[in-house]
Amino acid sequence: MTRGLFVTFEGGEGVGKSTQINTFVSALRELGIAVLETREPGGTRNAERIRSVLKDHTDEIMPDVAEMLLMFSARAINVANTIRPTLEQGSWVVADRFTDSTRAYQGGGRGLPADRINTLADWVHGDVNPDVTILLDAPVEVGMQRASQRGEIDRIETEKIDFFNRVRDTYLALATSDPNRFIVVDASRPLDDVQAEIRQIAERLAARHRGQA
Repeated sequence: MTRGLFVTFEGGEGVGKSTQINTFVSALRELGIAVLETREPGGTRNAERIRSVLKDHTDEIMPDVAEMLLMFSARAINVANTIRPTLEQGSWVVADRFTDSTRAYQGGGRGLPADRINTLADWVHGDVNPDVTILLDAPVEVGMQRASQRGEIDRIETEKIDFFNRVRDTYLALATSDPNRFIVVDASRPLDDVQAEIRQIAERLAARHRGQA
C-alpha cells in the first residue's frame, strides 16, 4: 500500500491557517483523496489536555523548556495514535502545525537551542516528517491585527511583537533552507486570492502523488 502524504500548515498568528486548511482539505476530498485533519498541540484526547495546559492563562510561570517538552509530549501522542497509523493506511494527513512550529516559536521566539529541538524531533517522531509544508506568511503587524479580531487571545498570543518577528524570521529561514519541502504563500493578500492558490497547490500535490503511486 502506498503511504499517504503528510502535509503541514505553518505560520504565525492571524495568517488564516484554519481557513486555508479547510480550503485545502475540501479540495482534496473533491478529488477523491482520503484525508485526516489534525492539529498541534492536540489531535487526540490526551494531547488536547496538554494543549489546554499550554494555551490557558494561569498565575504559574511556564518555563520555556517546560513549554517545549509539553509540545513534544503532545506530539508523541498524536504521532503514535493518529498520524503514523493513518499514513500507513494510505490516507493523507493534514496537520495544523508540527515540529516547525516548535523550531519557530520555542527556538526562534524563545531562543531555545535548535540542536536540542532537532534531537527531540528525531526521538519523538523519527521518520514521520512532513512531505510538504505550506507556510502562510504575512507581516507580523497584519497577522496580529487579524488575530485580535478573533476574540480572546491565548497565553502565547500575549507575547510582544519582537517575539513574533523572531518567529516569522525563523519560519522564512526554514523555508529557505528546505525549498523542496516548503511552499511559501503570501497570506497578506485578499482571502479569495489565497484560497485560489491553496486549491491549486492541492491539485498539483494530488496529481503528483497519484503519478508516483
